[in-house]
Amino acid sequence: MPEGHSVHRLARQFADVFSGRRLAVSSPQGRFADGAALLDGRTLVGTVAHGKHLFLHFDHGLVLHVHLGLYGAWDFGGDATFRGASSIGAPRKVGEREVFDDGVTDESALDGSPGGVAPYAGPPAPVGAVRVRLAGDHGWADLRGATTCHAITEEEADAVLGRLGPDPLRNLPGDKEGFAAGVRARKTPLASLLMDQKVIAGVGNVYRAELLFRQGVDPWLPGRALDADAAGELWEDTVAMMSDGVRDGRIITTPPGYWTESVAGLPAPEESHFVYRRQGLDCRDCGTPVALTELAARKLYWCPGCQQGA
Repeated sequence: MPEGHSVHRLARQFADVFSGRRLAVSSPQGRFADGAALLDGRTLVGTVAHGKHLFLHFDHGLVLHVHLGLYGAWDFGGDATFRGASSIGAPRKVGEREVFDDGVTDESALDGSPGGVAPYAGPPAPVGAVRVRLAGDHGWADLRGATTCHAITEEEADAVLGRLGPDPLRNLPGDKEGFAAGVRARKTPLASLLMDQKVIAGVGNVYRAELLFRQGVDPWLPGRALDADAAGELWEDTVAMMSDGVRDGRIITTPPGYWTESVAGLPAPEESHFVYRRQGLDCRDCGTPVALTELAARKLYWCPGCQQGA
């Protein structure tokens, strides 16, 4: 499932390419036809990401609410002015596809003059089960496979936000203290609490495993056994790690000293993590084999040698 950094990248991209623009909204697949009719022809005025939820606000008080779930993804395309990742979501093995198709071969083609292929003439025919398509003058975005795709009111959007925990990528005043208090009030293992979107929004299985390793925390430590300082440090590391994910378009939790080489300043995928999907391999720090178990029906990766403290 795409984790919170991907949803924040989506919010940023929608703001960059569609904010202030009147959009044609349709549902080629047909499952969102009623919702599309409510949003069609309206102007996008705001984008908000909170945890794994995306909210696209339109000028008449309605909101497109999307949760990608396990299989959802947005694909983008357009002319040379329409920039960003070409696909964000799941399933993605490594980040987003950062490949662009401008529809032109050089800037002279933008005004129809000789020297390139035909200028952008609108979105292509939909391919596959496109739940919703947003199209503006310079580009388009197609959504497939999402768990949630609804047109809702501002009040309903606020109600969804009210059910979620603090988002490290928003890091609003009081969020750190709220997270620490919420964790320390529970006897549930920390590895479970970090996956509870009511405790902290946006953390998924990769960030969960890597955060606990980087903080040297036993995954089974009850939340109430974590002292206030350690809870604050866990929040701060979450903020830093997920902010790096927004910047890089990938979850990279190892610093450069652990890389044998890099491409464009990023490590090879197999060197990007400390424990995630490294079961049976030696811990990068202590040499103990990385362990794999299940907790609440989800895979949990951890190092029995390094993760013994709080």
